[in-house]
Amino acid sequence: MEHIKYAYTRGMDDAETTERLRTAPSGVLSLARGNDAYALPLAHYYDGEKLYFRLGLRDGSTKRAFWEATDTACYVVHGTEPTDDPQEIDSWSVVVTGRLTELSEAERERFDTAEINRHFTPIRVFDEAIEDVDIVIAEFVIDTLTGRKTPAADR
Repeated sequence: MEHIKYAYTRGMDDAETTERLRTAPSGVLSLARGNDAYALPLAHYYDGEKLYFRLGLRDGSTKRAFWEATDTACYVVHGTEPTDDPQEIDSWSVVVTGRLTELSEAERERFDTAEINRHFTPIRVFDEAIEDVDIVIAEFVIDTLTGRKTPAADR
């Protein structure tokens, strides 16, 4: 293992972490039910204080079952950028832990159709009729928010 290459990382400050989360359009949400994990790519909107997801849910869906069973969820956004050295890349990641809560009807009024389309990428629908998909806006109540990057990403 002595010839394995390593890339050192450092923590990002609050401003860097917030900016990465604010500008990244999507990430991966990880949920858990007992000993089983479920992860899904998901669009998000971060206004600098609150993190929101727009989900397409159906009754009886795996996504809904895992959401309801998860106490603490994890959301990861990350990116890489090439460097002058083809053997190396600059990278960064933001990891958020917390819990999902569906917005109340009053809170949801903030997200009309125009607002949803402005803040989220188009929803992906898989082998289901559009009318069978409920569009749900959820807040990810943040417990922890951390960011890391390779020092070369400072360039």
